[in-house]
Amino acid sequence: MKKIVVLGLTGSIGTQAAEVVRNSQDISIIGGSCMGNTDKLLKMAEEFSIKHLSVSGEREREDLLKKLKERNITDTEVYCGPEGLEKISVLEDADIILTSVVGLSGLMPTVKAIEAGKDIALANKETLVGAGSIITELAVRKGVKILPVDSEHSAIFQSMQGYKNEDIKRIILTASGGAFRGKKRKDLLHVRAEDALKHPNWVMGKKVTVDSATLVNKGLEAIEARWLFDTMNIDVHIHPESILHSAVEFNDGSVIGQMGVPDMKLPIQYALNYPDRKNMVTEGLDLFKVGKLTFEKPDTDTFGCLKIAMDAMKVGGYAPLVLNTADEAAVELFLKDMISFTDIERIIEESLAKYSGRMKEYNLDGVIELDRMIREDFSAEYGIWKK
Repeated sequence: MKKIVVLGLTGSIGTQAAEVVRNSQDISIIGGSCMGNTDKLLKMAEEFSIKHLSVSGEREREDLLKKLKERNITDTEVYCGPEGLEKISVLEDADIILTSVVGLSGLMPTVKAIEAGKDIALANKETLVGAGSIITELAVRKGVKILPVDSEHSAIFQSMQGYKNEDIKRIILTASGGAFRGKKRKDLLHVRAEDALKHPNWVMGKKVTVDSATLVNKGLEAIEARWLFDTMNIDVHIHPESILHSAVEFNDGSVIGQMGVPDMKLPIQYALNYPDRKNMVTEGLDLFKVGKLTFEKPDTDTFGCLKIAMDAMKVGGYAPLVLNTADEAAVELFLKDMISFTDIERIIEESLAKYSGRMKEYNLDGVIELDRMIREDFSAEYGIWKK
């Protein structure tokens, strides 16, 4: 029996991971966390007999303990805050930690889990975007596997089975194009959050859906791929059908890719069961029904966030971290109707110019400090992230 901990159990990825576990005979959830939905966490704890839980704060902890007591559940530990995430990330019995929390809050639990020798199923791209070299070097040193959960990175990982990194000529990273594919810059001046959240293919959280609409998500994924697969030879292809989830071109010119229906349960299942493949938890792919696969070059004149992100990947150092934190702030402002859709690009660009050179030595403390600094500045200027 493989025992897993799910950071972000009540979110989109965590909920789908739970569905994978429901259809599995040999995976159990021994730990889970949530940021706010304690009622959903309680239901999942009851269903899966989860004995270790973590919530956002002390008030949520007391509330959850009270509800557990009302149900005569007395053998469940409940933690809270960043320390709580770290505690359930190093549970002695855990075999693999699925990190699906949003933002840099996944960084330190991932670090602690790797230091404890736990394999990581990574659905928190910010960890590698902000601290890629730190995480990958630590994983090598500890002999820990980082198994990608994002559909694109899972596709690349699957396509590379049996091959070495030095066999790669380039990675072909596919993107649906998001809610505004085909639009021009003038068309985006007055779009609203509800427009950006209408993703044509995927059901995801609000933040990543907006990121898909700006194409910054594909830039963040390129940075993540840079560290997962040790290459910066990455080309983005717009693929509106979302059937080819990504591909690898090898030195001999061969291209191997992974196809499937657009359903996150497939890459979650693959990561949790690696290296084994289990029976389907999604519908099969009917190529006759799909009919055709099309590919387009990304329009970086309209969607400039993609180019900015790819440039940040090449610059390295703290630039990807600044990109990520500034984007997180900008998306929140956009969702609150405080800025326009096109302002997201402006805010990211201005933040890169302002913050990228703030720290001299690149290390884990610097990553945490710079992220804190940027958040404090946005909090002071716009009032977001205030507790």
